[in-house]
Amino acid sequence: MKSTDISDIDISNFLPHRKPMLMVDSVVDINDDSVATKFYIAEDCVFIKNGSLSETGLIENAAQAASGVVGQTFFEKDDVKGTGNKLVGYISAVRKVEILQLPKVGETIITKAKLLSRFDTGEMTMCSLDTETYIDEKLIVSSTMNFLIHEV
Repeated sequence: MKSTDISDIDISNFLPHRKPMLMVDSVVDINDDSVATKFYIAEDCVFIKNGSLSETGLIENAAQAASGVVGQTFFEKDDVKGTGNKLVGYISAVRKVEILQLPKVGETIITKAKLLSRFDTGEMTMCSLDTETYIDEKLIVSSTMNFLIHEV
């Protein structure tokens, strides 16, 4: 488990995304196998459709949250500013997605990701993660995705 105080982490320093594509506001919890993130759905979010976060937005949120599990291992433990950020990640496959409900503008979602498998080649990391997204404690999305992550 990382000993960093997660309240010190500005997630935008660790993800390549910027508004309007940044779909994670903060890290709620993180360890070697899992992460939990929070995202407030604002009216100006690029993925809003008919007053709700679209399916595409939910998948992008899950992917950005999940990337933190493996991505954190590329940084020094005390690098809470993201100065070592030289990563690029790709979704290589969306193996499963089940969307039960679209969250509405003004709601906050919590997305949790758990590492299923990881293979490091030395140049690239291939991994698979399960994700679950909640409004309060109600499950609204579950997915399984594969990622490729490498340093640039």
